[in-house]
Amino acid sequence: MKLSDRIIKGAARADQPNSAQPAQDQYYALKTRVHLGLVQLLDLAAVAELPKEALAATVREALQAITTKERLPLNRQERVKLVADLMDEIMGLGPIEGLMADPGIQDILINGYQQVFIEREGILQRTPIRFRDNDHLMQIVDKIVSAVGRRIDESSPMVDARLGDGSRVNVIIPPLALNGPVISIRKFSQVPLSPDDLVRNQSVIPEMLTFLNAAIQAKLNILISGGTGSGKTTLLNVLSGFIPGSERIITIEDSAELRLHQPHVVSLESRPPNVEGRGEVTLTDLVKNSLRMRPDRIIVGEARGAEVMDMLQAMNTGHPGSMSTIHANTPRDALARMEVMAGMGPTPLSEQALRRLIAGAVDLIVQLGRLSDGRRRIVSLSEITGLQDGQTGLQEIFVFAQHGVDDNGRVLGELRGCRTSPRCLSHLRACGQDLDEALFNARTTVN
Repeated sequence: MKLSDRIIKGAARADQPNSAQPAQDQYYALKTRVHLGLVQLLDLAAVAELPKEALAATVREALQAITTKERLPLNRQERVKLVADLMDEIMGLGPIEGLMADPGIQDILINGYQQVFIEREGILQRTPIRFRDNDHLMQIVDKIVSAVGRRIDESSPMVDARLGDGSRVNVIIPPLALNGPVISIRKFSQVPLSPDDLVRNQSVIPEMLTFLNAAIQAKLNILISGGTGSGKTTLLNVLSGFIPGSERIITIEDSAELRLHQPHVVSLESRPPNVEGRGEVTLTDLVKNSLRMRPDRIIVGEARGAEVMDMLQAMNTGHPGSMSTIHANTPRDALARMEVMAGMGPTPLSEQALRRLIAGAVDLIVQLGRLSDGRRRIVSLSEITGLQDGQTGLQEIFVFAQHGVDDNGRVLGELRGCRTSPRCLSHLRACGQDLDEALFNARTTVN
């Protein structure tokens, strides 16, 4: 159904006689009526191309004409609010546009048209914001997915997309979502976090970053592991900043989120099948193709399927310094998940062969955790030490030890080195990274 048809349908419902709607519903009915007038008066497709200031002036003029003609009882403050809301509808994401502009909000979660939650400082809060109805919410969904060339309908009711600012969006609609469209938006800061920001937020200690910088310069392969919302992509962005600007970097993602600032970056993005079920390009296809593109580094946004096998083979066959993320609760779980995903490939390997492949490919695992107070922190930095009695050996280099929780619910603990020199230290030194072994004795209390 077209946007104008939905507006007309909504206006028809709003103008039904004997309606006993609350004040907010009456406002939505009024806004729908005025929006319908704008659709009839203006060519919204052409107007939306205007600069924001010119668009605001055009909408104000049209609104003045409509309110005068319809004799709507609006004071100056109500008229300003109506113009702002209509601007958000035409140029932005409607009722949640203000939430998108708030830098303190990390997540926006929409459960049908009546429930909008946000995450601020790691805590979920419900907002008073709502949409007119599920049709109104679907208008916003259509705007999001169409902007990145994706589609969503009953035959394809789930989609991953991204907004213009890089924010990640997941949408699931009926018939899979029983109470209306469900939207999950993971916002990304307009100013990317720097290593100093991570230290300031007590997510890491300087000694960790010094070691990780040396590992990246020496082209060790790094896997970033963590649960949902633990900050894997954020950390991957930060660590990618340590890659020298002279190298050719290829990023491979389902939905492009990484923002690297080196001069030679090639960004690849997978593609879902079209309406006829054709044209799909998977991460596996992109990883295979990237090997023919003369990469110095390959960065896979998230390892989640059969592409793990191709990524491991790339790490083992002349493409060191690669990085990726994976969903797992511990470093040991990350290894187990890699075994399972590598086994999804067309070439079956024995358990021992898979473990030997992983142990030879991955050098370091950085484990992230989202603590009970909502803060994100590196809770373990481990190196893989090869196969030992048929099991992949892991040695912790740095670890976070939690001691308790204070009266305000903040987690107390200590980020510290494990007082053991990593086996890769000789390789780092051979690559010109002369680290002081006292680095691994560091201890910093965090709260």
